[in-house]
Amino acid sequence: MRYVVDSIGGRSGGDAWQAAVTETYFPLDTDYRSRREFSGVLETWNLGLIGVSKMRCGGVSYRRHRRHFLNERDASLLITVPETSEVHFSQGSRTVACAPGGFIVERGDAPYEFWHGRPNALWVLKVPSASVRSRIGATERLSALSFDATRGVAALFLDTVRTTIGHIDEIDAAAREMMGRHILDMLCLSIVSDERVLNSSVSSIRAGHLHRAEQYIRDNLKDPALGPQAVAEACGISLRYLQGLFQDSDASIVGFIRDSRLDHCAEELMSATNTATIAEIAYRWGFADQSQFSKHYRARFGRSPSDTRREAVARAGSRH
Repeated sequence: MRYVVDSIGGRSGGDAWQAAVTETYFPLDTDYRSRREFSGVLETWNLGLIGVSKMRCGGVSYRRHRRHFLNERDASLLITVPETSEVHFSQGSRTVACAPGGFIVERGDAPYEFWHGRPNALWVLKVPSASVRSRIGATERLSALSFDATRGVAALFLDTVRTTIGHIDEIDAAAREMMGRHILDMLCLSIVSDERVLNSSVSSIRAGHLHRAEQYIRDNLKDPALGPQAVAEACGISLRYLQGLFQDSDASIVGFIRDSRLDHCAEELMSATNTATIAEIAYRWGFADQSQFSKHYRARFGRSPSDTRREAVARAGSRH
């Protein structure tokens, strides 16, 4: 999809850019450094779970208010990569500036402001919060952080995004979805080693233990025997201490295991190319009781597993 807005002079032109941004990401309010001189081009591509876009536009600010997401069921993150000039982002108590060579993480389920005063070119990825959460933990830890993308896995992550889009017309839907998952995995790898993503509400030692426990759980979710005692033994800590760690982070270990499994199930159900049955997906991620699985799934996501699958099929059909 390609949107072009040239020579904005009146409010109708501004509305056209805001409509394009809203359709691509989610509802936002826009304001322009110069409405008369503003112009923009927005190109979008679908890679299964994630959306990728390239934006070239004049100075602009975007505001996401609580009214914009009150009725949204699927929380998303935006990963923004400036290529021409610096961008600024404010969410909660954090404000960050990000120059070319870095990227920032924006939570779509909380109010924020994003702006750049000069013309800019941006790569933007829209990714499901649940998919990031299932890989590296709570997304609240990531909000308004700027990451160095000039080296290591982060640089490889961005190179892969650019290369994939460069060959997008040569690959089919299944390959696009596979590359989307690969890019998502690389994104998570590029940020998970940053100590700022550890839970900051507890001491560094306890945060380290909690991080290791969460990672062990994520690595062993398919094991039906996974439970609090198994996690405590694997991490070399007592069950009481483990339970205390999760209480410090406003969660329970049983709830964390269940919700992590549900996040993975949701990701598979959102795939238009996954041919496994709902029961097979649930069983693969540790749910032996289908009625309990459906109950917990609806409580977490506000809809049934079959609703998620139908919506995924409908979205895939609308793109062709």
